[in-house]
Amino acid sequence: MTVRQSIVFNGDLGSGKSTVSVEIAKRLGLRRVSVGDLYRQMAQERQMTALQLNLHAELDQAVDGYVDQLQRDIAASGESLVMDSRLAWHFFTDALKVHMITEPTEAARRVLARPSGPAESYTSLEEARAKLRERSESERGRFIVRYGVDKARLRNYDLVCDTTRANPEQVIQHVIDVYEGRLGADVLRAGRPLLLLDPNRVYPTEDVSTLRGLWDSDAAEAAGRDEEPEPEPLSIGYTGEYFFVVDGHRRLSAAVRAGLPMVPARLVAEVDEPVVGGISAVDFFTAQARPGLIHDWEDAHGITLPLPEHALLGGGPVLAGEPGAGA
Repeated sequence: MTVRQSIVFNGDLGSGKSTVSVEIAKRLGLRRVSVGDLYRQMAQERQMTALQLNLHAELDQAVDGYVDQLQRDIAASGESLVMDSRLAWHFFTDALKVHMITEPTEAARRVLARPSGPAESYTSLEEARAKLRERSESERGRFIVRYGVDKARLRNYDLVCDTTRANPEQVIQHVIDVYEGRLGADVLRAGRPLLLLDPNRVYPTEDVSTLRGLWDSDAAEAAGRDEEPEPEPLSIGYTGEYFFVVDGHRRLSAAVRAGLPMVPARLVAEVDEPVVGGISAVDFFTAQARPGLIHDWEDAHGITLPLPEHALLGGGPVLAGEPGAGA
């Protein structure tokens, strides 16, 4: 069993970082440090909202400078701890780097439901979603300019968890299993991040009708019972916005039909990295994820996948009755 010194959490606003990191720190007996709490305190002291402080930090390097030095000092101390910070992965070396994501509307719903303070309050779901996106993009742009790193790049991390339908206990147990070497060790040794994705948010790239054995009920039942201690990971591509299957449609289908909130996967190509034959992840997805193919997958599984922009803007004809028709 291999255990790293610390666990550092980064991720989407509303993805559950605070809930998960607090409980993991308790269970492992580690100190927890939250940079988000520190920023909210700084915003309140300046009588700003969290978004206003982020925009101010784009102009005033002293805001980030204080927090950065704090993180450098903690990382250099060698203390094993749990760190909730959107940049700790950049400062820590010997740590499990966890990135948490969730569907944007679900994230806005969660943030809107929790008690608000003077540094963070929203009046509607639409406002929450828009401001969360603006705040995240402000941080991303600031980190690219100031540090030359992109927090949205998945290869920065060891573990990526999609918490859209997973409950906190499921996420907590998976993170601890990875931290203690019981889950995903082979994927991590290969140098790729382990992905734990919501199967209902992963796009197909093959026609349902061409996949032999796809509708094998035994596969779905086995997935639902978790008969395998560690299922074979899917091979996944990522466009920077959408996850799609490169290999493993049958396993993905079984996970969807079993109602699993997360399915393990390995990242094979991200954004401009080649999937096959020199074709980038973005170009591969654009060519393969056609409206009719997506609609057939939705219909076969009883789920809804938003049509990607390329499909709405000319990635293939949208037939009458398909999602997006008449849009």
